[in-house]
Amino acid sequence: MLKNSLKYFSFLLVFLMVSCAKRGSITGGLKDTLAPILKSSSPKNFSTEFKGDEIILTFDEYVKLKNLNKQLIISPPMKNPPIITPSNASKFINIKIKDTLQPNTTYSLNFGESIADNNEGNPYNQFKYVFSTGTYIDSLALNGRIKDSYDKTPDNFVSVMLYEVNDKFKDSVIYKESPRYITNTLDSLRTFRLENLKAGKYLLLALKDKGGNNRFNPKDDKIGFIKNYITIPNDTVFELELFKEQIPIKAFKPIQVSGNRLLLPYEGKQNFKNSKPKIVLKNNTEILETIITQFPKKDSLQVWYQPIKVDSLSLEISKENYDKKFNFKIKNQKKDTLNITALQNGIIHFRDRFTLETATPLVKFDKSKIKLINKDSLAVDFTTEYDEFEQKLFIDFKKEPSEKYNFTFLPGALTDFYEKSNDTLSYKLTTKAIDEYGNLTLNLQNVKRFPIIVQLTNKKGDIVLASDYSEGKTKFEFPLLEPNVFFVRVIYDDNKNKMYDPGNYLEKRYAEEVNYYQKEIDDVRANWDSNHTFDLSIQYNPDIEKKQDEKKMKDEKKKKKTAF
Repeated sequence: MLKNSLKYFSFLLVFLMVSCAKRGSITGGLKDTLAPILKSSSPKNFSTEFKGDEIILTFDEYVKLKNLNKQLIISPPMKNPPIITPSNASKFINIKIKDTLQPNTTYSLNFGESIADNNEGNPYNQFKYVFSTGTYIDSLALNGRIKDSYDKTPDNFVSVMLYEVNDKFKDSVIYKESPRYITNTLDSLRTFRLENLKAGKYLLLALKDKGGNNRFNPKDDKIGFIKNYITIPNDTVFELELFKEQIPIKAFKPIQVSGNRLLLPYEGKQNFKNSKPKIVLKNNTEILETIITQFPKKDSLQVWYQPIKVDSLSLEISKENYDKKFNFKIKNQKKDTLNITALQNGIIHFRDRFTLETATPLVKFDKSKIKLINKDSLAVDFTTEYDEFEQKLFIDFKKEPSEKYNFTFLPGALTDFYEKSNDTLSYKLTTKAIDEYGNLTLNLQNVKRFPIIVQLTNKKGDIVLASDYSEGKTKFEFPLLEPNVFFVRVIYDDNKNKMYDPGNYLEKRYAEEVNYYQKEIDDVRANWDSNHTFDLSIQYNPDIEKKQDEKKMKDEKKKKKTAF
């Protein structure tokens, strides 16, 4: 019996020693996931006949303020914003009003997600303090949503504004004064709600307000508006489409960049390709010969001129109602020379046009000195098209599958503005087999009107991979596409200029209507025919694409786990 007792005691002793030797971690209990609670406010929230200049908010725990300058929305806006303290953790928030408050007006201070507990950062979501300088709180509201007229996904932090329409109202008020009421979509919302409004007639608009001054600056801001004034109360869910206005041209002093070229910077996105400004370069009264082209990827025009030994020149630019004259000095600088670059060298796809870019503008083409032969040394016919404004030479020819081509440009085939010609140039091109490409058929339903522009784009929409134009057809064939993921954009080309046009606030003109296909097209694969139907009566919803992206990420994670 003693032996058994000793065995039991020894076992217990070893167990206790092992238990003591085990490493452990001290836990602090469950993680705090609760938002702070407002215990009291002075004056009380939703007070009337407010006459003070200080508000104190008291919370049940230590809180901190974060991104207050972005999150806090005060409606109506105050000319002098309040001072809100402290900046460190505290159970109190003090709001010192520095503005003269309007009589009989309901004010709201929406803190968004700027108030959070100090430990875990749990936000007090959309906390709003409301007071009135009158005898009652205005209680009417207005709902709506925003979208971008051209881009698939609208910007975040969009301000939505109401301007009171009274005897003093003018359309120009949005450039000079703050609105009567304002809210903001902040960083995640597509919808908006304006609250604590009084009955009346208003102008409703939205701004991507880059300057943060509650005023429309066409140079920097996007705008969306409702043409007709609205009345409140109103149960309509309004939709505001944001666009960037095409501002009038404004040119700046020319910059000499070489001995035969000037850069003319300008302001405002302009469609110069269809409507170039008139530019006259002068040496005293003598008009100099020039060629005007676009400087790549910059808001500047290139003014090419024949080298001249002078101290100064003058330049006049005019377009519609705009006229400007510049006088500037000229220095002796190195001159630009002819340089030719091929955009394709190696593989050329069936939908591509063989393209040459030139450093100086071309003026002469001798087709007899351009040779195109296939792998059997047989001549292949071709046509040329020169885009002077972009300084690009396009060469079209019938491409056969799995074929090799050799382009030869003999000396004198291409001559530029300065009578300089090319040396011998040679480019070897190869096509792929037909079955390495996919075909897409797109059927459109419920097209409102014609003409329309149909584009296949990348995900961001900033690169057009294929396009077509229609004055009546609704079935579109896109053969021989490189396997890729495509997105579909349809533009209603109301002014028939074959491009998208934004709106204009003062002209009360909306941007041309744009629709995006809800789904991405990811089944354009090699040797595969893809068929899709796009119902244009269904508006694009960015939340659907967000869910698709989330699903893709989950699927990719599952594949990685399965691989291991």
